[in-house]
Amino acid sequence: MAFMYKTCLLVLALVLLVAVPPFLGLGWQNAMVNVLIASLFALAFNLLIGQAGLLSFGHAAYFGIGAFATLHLMIAVEDGLPLPTPLLPLAGALAGLLIGIIAGYFATMRSGVYFALVTLAIAELFHSLAPHLQGLFGGEAGVSSMRMPWQGMTFGSILEVYYLTLGWALICGLGLWAYTRTPFGRLTLALRDNEQRVRFLGYNAHASKVIIFAISAMVSGVAGALQAISNETANYSLFATDVSAQVVLQTFVGGSTIFFGPIIGATLFTLFSFLISDLTRSWVFYQGLIFVLVMLYAPTGIGGVIQYHIRHWGQLNWARLAGPYAIAVLGGLLVAAGIVYLTETVAVLFGEEYAMRMRADEGALPSYELFGFIWDPAGIFTWIVPVVLLGGGGVTLYRARQRITIFWESMGRKGDAETNSSGAAQ
Repeated sequence: MAFMYKTCLLVLALVLLVAVPPFLGLGWQNAMVNVLIASLFALAFNLLIGQAGLLSFGHAAYFGIGAFATLHLMIAVEDGLPLPTPLLPLAGALAGLLIGIIAGYFATMRSGVYFALVTLAIAELFHSLAPHLQGLFGGEAGVSSMRMPWQGMTFGSILEVYYLTLGWALICGLGLWAYTRTPFGRLTLALRDNEQRVRFLGYNAHASKVIIFAISAMVSGVAGALQAISNETANYSLFATDVSAQVVLQTFVGGSTIFFGPIIGATLFTLFSFLISDLTRSWVFYQGLIFVLVMLYAPTGIGGVIQYHIRHWGQLNWARLAGPYAIAVLGGLLVAAGIVYLTETVAVLFGEEYAMRMRADEGALPSYELFGFIWDPAGIFTWIVPVVLLGGGGVTLYRARQRITIFWESMGRKGDAETNSSGAAQ
């Protein structure tokens, strides 16, 4: 039954992904392309951290390598190479695989924090060398090319690029999912849980980790290739640490312990940046805050919380649970409003524009406009608002959390009692 539910959800998601984009505007179509690319990159990254237990801080290296390899192939196609445009991501896959084998061989000689530092150093190596290697990476300007038509498709519209990206994301995503069902996929989990035992069983742990690393780099290269096809350009900034950091944040917020968790995180963060980045320059701060809160209160990520509720769906008393959840949402919104208010207020008061107004007013504190209202920095009401929002929201959230905790603890005791009675009957 659970398999049927999952299959129906996947089919529904696929139908929506195919049918809805033609009715969206260009901005949303472009955002959906970015969601697919970020989701594929996060899935590739999660093969390392979620399944093999290897935390890479430099996966941008393989994403960038895939992008540049694809752009060079696009230039060759422009010059007459008879290669269909939909097959361009193969260049990213091959480049990611080759570099992944070499980098993975050295990185997997160590584990834990040393592995993470080696991967970070490799990415920084690419980031520092790329501006100086004009032939490979185009210097600081980068490499550019154009999508060429194929079989009546011009690939001049975002919608055609979207369907090309969707096709590759589905192929690679299904490939990674099938990988988890193979014996080598089970060995990957065993490496995460107890590498020493894997060695005792006679497996070559180092060779296995190199293969896992290379597969992850290969799929990351495909994601980079799709980025190159979408943007038709790339420069050395693709190797920057913020690209590696983004995929780490997206994977952990979505949930690294379940297969589809990284897709949730990538979708959330990509749409968040699409919707919020035009409204405030503090959107990166909000992303970081979301990451901290998720790690503190939902270490398994949003996907882990959803999976936990689906697993206990039949036992949940929603008549008792709906109220505390609604109050928790209300408390969360109040706290969020207070944080946004304080963040934007600080951004205004410590901004260059406000400093110029202070100098013009000879040191006085001029009023400022925020959220459609005029605020006085020296006024009591200006600072009472965030105190009320944060205090009221915090108390509401705390009480709701207490009620939710009591409910889940009673669920746990009920489950233990049922288990004990079943064991006694046997």
